[in-house]
Amino acid sequence: MKIADGRKTLATRADLKRLGINASNTTLLRWEARGLFPRRIRMAGTSVAWFMSEIEDWLAERAAERATWHYSDAS
Repeated sequence: MKIADGRKTLATRADLKRLGINASNTTLLRWEARGLFPRRIRMAGTSVAWFMSEIEDWLAERAAERATWHYSDAS
């Protein structure tokens, strides 16, 4: 998602929670280190954010994965 002038929008931890991504900071750091989640951007001090477009792409990948992954054979 882009703002009208072409700049990318950012997602904060609160935005991630609103999107249903309720993973702990430690889990997010592990996922990022393994390339399983978009990398954060350090804003200032301990403030971090993520590019919203990368988060949306990640969510879309999870949705596509859900369509092909079966957790059990039970109906």
